[in-house]
Amino acid sequence: IVLVLLDTQHQFNARESDWGFTSFMPLSELYDPSRGYLVNDTVVVEAEVAVRKMIDYWTYDSKKETGYVGLKNQGATCYMNSLLQTLYHIPYFRKAVYHMPTTENDMPSGSIPLALQSLFYKLQYSDNSVATKELTKSFGWDTYDSFMQHDVQELNRVLCEKLEDKMKGTVVEGTIEQLFEGHHINYIECINVDYKSNRKESFYDLQLDVKGCRDVYASFDKYVEVERLEGDNKYQAEQHGLQ
Repeated sequence: IVLVLLDTQHQFNARESDWGFTSFMPLSELYDPSRGYLVNDTVVVEAEVAVRKMIDYWTYDSKKETGYVGLKNQGATCYMNSLLQTLYHIPYFRKAVYHMPTTENDMPSGSIPLALQSLFYKLQYSDNSVATKELTKSFGWDTYDSFMQHDVQELNRVLCEKLEDKMKGTVVEGTIEQLFEGHHINYIECINVDYKSNRKESFYDLQLDVKGCRDVYASFDKYVEVERLEGDNKYQAEQHGLQ
């Protein structure tokens, strides 16, 4: 059996309805008896066509398909967009942002509360993807910052700190703490001396290892696993010294 196999895929759209191979194989090769394609003046052509649901980003209507719209990427702000979408989809957080007081003289580019209110409102009611430039300007960012990859955890901390400060003395004071604050206890027990210590600490986020962990529960197990303090990591156990 002699085969010629051509495999391809293409996404059709409203601007292009005709597409295919301009040349499958030269006729001279098809008619050449030594090639074996033509047997008893017959050539067998088989075509397999599979239609897959693909997204044409030129015509895709996110609001119609999902009920939601996305955020435009300024260059390297996809990490920020992911954070903003996450915060937006926390109803209590969104409600608190809407209740942050602003004045008629505020400009979104100079006010984080107003910029975030405007962004959330557009995410809720716009039919198209939403720009984030007003918000990043309220951060004090310029174009260069928008093309720099920042740490999403650090951005979340800075944003929450600024919002916490702006919420002081308002009806939504304490919202960030109520939503995101957790507590853990650092417990230390010495092996060679009779000394124990425990300290309660608050946190807004946890930095978990994911490498080698099958799921988030395994990451939490790794986070709280017992650690032996040795060498440079010895613990200062008050009157007992380094242990």
